[in-house]
Order: sequence, then structure tokens, then C-alpha cells
Amino acid sequence: MKPWNSSTENELRQLLNEWDPIGVADDLVQDEYDCMLAPLLGRLCRGAGQTEIGRFLQHELEEHFGLRPLGLRPDAMAARVTAWWTSVGPADGAAGA
Repeated sequence: MKPWNSSTENELRQLLNEWDPIGVADDLVQDEYDCMLAPLLGRLCRGAGQTEIGRFLQHELEEHFGLRPLGLRPDAMAARVTAWWTSVGPADGAAGA
């Protein structure tokens, strides 16, 4: 199982902020997408792939943020997130926040 700790959360937060689908992530606002951290990390820890992550991101854009995801490319972000997760590498231990 891969690690889920504050460093992992910070890395995922940075990825989400770089994507910034609602255009608010900057030096003053770093937590806008924190609502997606635990759900994403939970899915990744359970072995979710790019398709499932993409569906989750699309759902969040539509239902939580009220956006149409067409130009926001949740599928591309899902590919980035799953590639990042793979690069974190395997680790022993339980997932936790």
C-alpha cells in the first residue's frame, strides 16, 4: 500500500492547485480543492485507475463546483494524478490522514 501522509496530501494539493479548474488557486488560496484530497487519496489507496479518478473529478466539477468540465479536461488531470501516484512508489503501512 502506498503512503498517505501530510507530504502526500501536500503533493496532491499542489497538483490540484496547478490544475485550478475554478481559477482561484494562488499564494493566498491554497485550500480550495482540499475537499477532494481525502476522496482522491482513498480511491488511489484502494487501487482506482485513471478512469475512476476521471469520473470522480468530472462529478466534482459538475456537482460540487457547478462547472461544465468540457475545457477543464478531468481525463487529463486523472492521467496526471494516477501517474503521480504511481511515482510515489510502493510503501508498507496503513493509509491514514
